[in-house]
Amino acid sequence: MSDAMPPEGARTAAEGEGGMPTTAVLEARGVNKRFDAVVAAADIHISVAAGERVSLIGSNGAGKTTFVNMITGYLKPDEGRITLDGRDITPLAPRAITRLGVARSFQIPQLYAELTVLDNMLVANACHDHRRLSFWQPARRSEAIERAEALLERFRLTEHRERRVAELPGGVRKLLDIAMALTAAPKLLLLDEPTSGVSAEEKFPMMETVMAALGEEAMTVLFVEHDMDIVERYASRVVAFYSGRIIADGVPGEALATDEVRRYVTGELLKE
Repeated sequence: MSDAMPPEGARTAAEGEGGMPTTAVLEARGVNKRFDAVVAAADIHISVAAGERVSLIGSNGAGKTTFVNMITGYLKPDEGRITLDGRDITPLAPRAITRLGVARSFQIPQLYAELTVLDNMLVANACHDHRRLSFWQPARRSEAIERAEALLERFRLTEHRERRVAELPGGVRKLLDIAMALTAAPKLLLLDEPTSGVSAEEKFPMMETVMAALGEEAMTVLFVEHDMDIVERYASRVVAFYSGRIIADGVPGEALATDEVRRYVTGELLKE
């Protein structure tokens, strides 16, 4: 396990805006990961406070998704540790991490195409119901339907309630995938490229719907995103990756203006 100090300028759990103490929901310290000769994570230090909206940016292969997969337990770091509310989750299995309050959506929505929107929500709810078979009791099913319909309303999906997922446009599928993640009532939500595959006309209305729905929850959000217009509008903080290391960490205006981000992420310096 690495005891190296965070890079200069990185935000820590102990200091938030104005140097005031903050509560770290997620913290990674000295995290390293290699795949043979490929460095996927190089001494990652990051602390995310409760309620932050953090965008992870970087070119393909920069290390963003590897970091997300290590948070969720699908990959294990070679060195370092990851904590959730101060608890070390590094050795835990994905299901155990989910139970502690981490949920995610996927770049390609993980949905049941032949089921209706409501049935997809009920399946997601059943997966997170620790009472297991009690879901099939009439009272429990009514309760689950009520919760599912409340989430559908928040994500403006009520009109699609009885439609099969196979019939839905891409933007609606993305919204459903995120709504299903919220059935776990997470404290940390990870969104993997929420606007990927969504048309230019849909992306801003879709993100407005997502952020409005998430605004009702006291949760922390990390979202991987390639669209800098989306990043600038919806992130409170940007963490930029390149070759497995963090090259910038700060408010969008500052992080996106650094030379390394302009060279390796947005390509602005190369164009110039």
